[in-house]
This record gives sequence, structure tokens and C-alpha cells, in this order.
Amino acid sequence: MKITIIGAGPAGLYFALLAKKHDPSHDIQIFEQNLRGATYGWGVVFSDVGLAFLKDADPVFFEQFIARHERCDYMEVVHQDTHVQLHGNHFSRTARIDMLNVLSQACEAEGVRIVYGKRIDDVEALAADCDLLIASDGGNSAVRTQYAEHFQPTFDKRRNKFAWYGTHQRFHPVSLIFRDTPAGVFIAHAYQYSPDLSTFLVEVDPDTWRRAGLDQATEEDSRNYCADVFRADLGSNDLLTNRSLWFEANIVRNERWTHRNIVLLGDALRTVHFSLGSGTRMAMQDAIALHRGLVAHPGDVPAAFAAFEATRRPASSSFQQAAARSLDWYENVADKLPLDPVAFAYDYMRRTGQVSHDDLRQRDPRFTRAWEAQAGAAPTAPAVAAPADALPVS
Repeated sequence: MKITIIGAGPAGLYFALLAKKHDPSHDIQIFEQNLRGATYGWGVVFSDVGLAFLKDADPVFFEQFIARHERCDYMEVVHQDTHVQLHGNHFSRTARIDMLNVLSQACEAEGVRIVYGKRIDDVEALAADCDLLIASDGGNSAVRTQYAEHFQPTFDKRRNKFAWYGTHQRFHPVSLIFRDTPAGVFIAHAYQYSPDLSTFLVEVDPDTWRRAGLDQATEEDSRNYCADVFRADLGSNDLLTNRSLWFEANIVRNERWTHRNIVLLGDALRTVHFSLGSGTRMAMQDAIALHRGLVAHPGDVPAAFAAFEATRRPASSSFQQAAARSLDWYENVADKLPLDPVAFAYDYMRRTGQVSHDDLRQRDPRFTRAWEAQAGAAPTAPAVAAPADALPVS
């Protein structure tokens, strides 16, 4: 089978690797408009459940994939200068560029051809010249745009502002930090992803953003302002920039996922807000499901597409619904600030409606007992624990 992939992100690369290893006779080529190594962002996070899917799909590559990951088994919510630890939450973190390098090198070792610095302008001609065209070209997918009348995408731009930073301050646990300032509430999502670097994502509502003067600030001014807000958390370390411009989350959905021999994959198909920390995992699970559809229906692209959708649509819908509830919580967090730190952390963990009290009790009985004692709640009997990825990652 001749397979062409647009976009060398995790979805396209992982599908190419699985497909080529399963059937070396596949002719697979990937076109990426950016130059090799020209990735933006800092680190990415996987839950243990997310990693389990990768291990099941390809145990050999899995060991290569996690070789340089930073691991932790708890998270922290920082509120009113109190660090509330939440145990029983296992995370694996790595630099985005390292992840892409591991994937691309594994693909090339199997014979997948990757062409960098190549923008595809004629998708129609490319689709006509292959058996399967995979559009994994990101949240601003040009392929999706070209065939928008068919795919019927919808976009939900949320109100809060975000800026991605890095820092040499090492946040070993996945950390969610709240700072109440004269301008309003600032939130940081922070986690260590290498021996000496952490991701530090700053979130703020638009009114606070304007009151702080960040609507008029340069990238450097914004960096300095945010570093001052979180000085107690950063210690002597500064924030680092890498195109750290303010943006709003744009949630993408598509009514249709395929068109003729073209299929959307990863962020081109659907975005999951990073407050759930599952975007990369979902993209790679898409790749697994599409590959398995093709294995189950060799040479029958429509049947493979149908199997792919049957597997992934329910999961996609569930995660996006959870993400919407999570976003609502963040956008209205000012109403939660009067809560004491334990109650605040408890409210955070319950925000999507997918995590019950008993789920939390199974994962961290000490935390749950602290909340029960404070709230005057009667302890409940243990229940079966929720999947690890049902406990959202900040």
C-alpha cells in the first residue's frame, strides 16, 4: 500500500512506525512543512494509562520511547501558599522535541521517508497518487480547511489566555499553582520534563490579563511580569521563552472524519484541551486505532476507516465533554478561591464529573480522609478505582 502522511507530529509518525513495522512492503512517505527540529513548546505529559496503550501496541518501541522520561507518582495543588499533595497519580514527562526525535528516528530506521521543509499546496494531486492520505497536520490543518465543506469542522475559542514558558526550576510533581494578585487570579501548570527543565504554562482570564497590562506587553514584558507573579514558586530561576505569545484555546471538532481516501488524525481531527493533559496521548491512540483498522481490513480503506471511527468516536466525545467541564472550572476559578486548600484541591479533582469520591479514596486515602474530616463527611466504602487518565492532568 502507498501511504502518504502530511505532518510529522506524534499521530502521523506513530502511525507510520506501526504500519511499516507490521508490513515492510508499505511505501510510506511523510511531508512536514517545518524544518527538522523546528518544534515549539516544552514538555509533554503521559499518564500511566496513556503509556499502557503504547506498550500494548509496540512493546519494543515503548522501551525506546520512555528511556529518557522523567517520572513522578503524585501531583500538587498550590493554593493560599499551601502545597496539597495528591498521591496515586503517576505521570511520565519528556521534552516534545525528544519525543519527536525518537519517533522520527524509529520511522526512518524502518524505511519510512520523511521530507522536512515541504509544504503541500495540492492535496488533491497527492491524494490521487496514493492509496491512503493521512492528514495529521495539526490544529490549523490545511487539509481540513481545503475540504471544510465535507469535514464540517466546528471551532470553540475559549476565553482564557495562555502563554507557554520553560524554567530551570524543577517541579518534580505535576503542579497546579494559583496566585491571587491585585489584577486577578494567575494560574501556572508546571512539571519537570528533563533533568534541568520544566514546562511552565501560565493561564489568566481576559479581564485580569488586561488589568495587568499584558494586552499591551511585549513577549519579554509578559515573561518578566509572570515571573514576578510566581516568584515564590520559581525561587531564583527565571522563565524562559520560545515564541511564548498569549493565545486562546481553540477546540476543534469534525462532523466527518474521512473523505474518499483521506483521513484526519490527531489535532487535525480533534483537539483536547491541555487542562486534561491528553492531547498527545489521544493523537497516538488515533494512530493505533487507524493502524488496527487497516490490519483488520487489508486493502479495504473504507472498511478500515469505519473500524477506526467506531473505535475512536466514543473516546473522542467523552474526552471533549470532560475537557469542556474542566475549562468551565478554570474560567470560573475566582469563585473557588475562598475554599481552604484541601477543599480547593478536592473540588479541582472532581471538576469533570468523571472522578467520584470513592475514586479519590482508592488513589489517595490520606487526602480523602483529610477532606472528610474537614467537611464532616462520613467515610464511604472503597469502590473500584477509576482509570488513571480519568484523574485529569494539569
